[in-house]
Amino acid sequence: MPATPFFIPAKHAPTRKRGAVVDVFCGAGGLSHGFLLEGFDVRAGIDIDSACRHAYECNNGARYIEKDVADVRGEEVSALFAEGQPRILVGCAPCQPFSSYSRKGSQKHPDAKWKLLGEFGRLVKEVQPDIVSMENVPRLANFHGGELLKAFLCGLQKAGYAVWSQVVDCAAYGVPQTRLRLVVLASRVGAIELVPPTHKCDRYRTVRDAIAGLPPISAGEAAQDDPLHRASRLSAVNLARIRAARPGQTWRDWDPRLVAKCHQKSTGRWYQSVYGRMSWDAPAPTITTQCNGFGNGRFGHPEQNRAISLREAALLQTFPRSYEFFQPDERWFVSAAARCIGNAVPVALGRAVAQSVARTLNGGRGV
Repeated sequence: MPATPFFIPAKHAPTRKRGAVVDVFCGAGGLSHGFLLEGFDVRAGIDIDSACRHAYECNNGARYIEKDVADVRGEEVSALFAEGQPRILVGCAPCQPFSSYSRKGSQKHPDAKWKLLGEFGRLVKEVQPDIVSMENVPRLANFHGGELLKAFLCGLQKAGYAVWSQVVDCAAYGVPQTRLRLVVLASRVGAIELVPPTHKCDRYRTVRDAIAGLPPISAGEAAQDDPLHRASRLSAVNLARIRAARPGQTWRDWDPRLVAKCHQKSTGRWYQSVYGRMSWDAPAPTITTQCNGFGNGRFGHPEQNRAISLREAALLQTFPRSYEFFQPDERWFVSAAARCIGNAVPVALGRAVAQSVARTLNGGRGV
């Protein structure tokens, strides 16, 4: 199927442009979309996942370059920026080797994945943009004693950047999730830091705020007017389990006959954050690439007997309801959609990063 033209107008593009943005490891475009909504000129995204192409190009009006970052040269990236605009290079290196969701086995030979952060650092050195932003999971700060992150930050400082780095609670920026992320900001044009939180802990956005307005569906069904509002099928035993599940409870509260055999063993007794329901009036758990599966986390709908739909997951990632992930006539796979959504930077966090960049470019004044 031919690629969507990269010059297609973005659905939410403002007319005022604050700077030019190239997004490395862009995925479906959550970070780029945050910049777009804040008035930046999103020029291109680079990623190796072909499933994200339509979502990125259609919603951001920017070119999607499907390429391994290791094969991307600095001069290629430099050519993507617009003349006369501040150059902003952003990226979120895939976090699987640093994530608490990773299997232990994947940590044995992680060198191939370590290099992705290093490749991003290489591009920064070659391109020398005015502003750099990087987002990842908090465990990166401690991975192998923190040496990997320290090397990245030291590289930025040696290249003349003022650097800010901190673990951020995304809920404090309007994301209805308990999602902690490591955010790095670096600037060659002045001091930079993330803008102050927009939400206090007693005012965090909730699951109800994000998804209560969607029409009810059953497990295995999709809404007629929105194919992405689709819930995965449930086996008979999982349907019985979700009927027994209550928000805030775990499988320990069930009839023992419903408890999975693996959780009846001593090795499985600590894994309580699965087969759970979300609570209407609290933020959701961290949305992952397996967020459409009831048994993969606390991804049960607060009251309907199903896991959350893909559209609900996207809303919890603060993508607009109108965000289009696939062409209407395109054949797509649920696993690909869940991967695009779960790997994304929440749009609301992207907006906070963009506001921070705008403030620095504006000499430290308001955005």
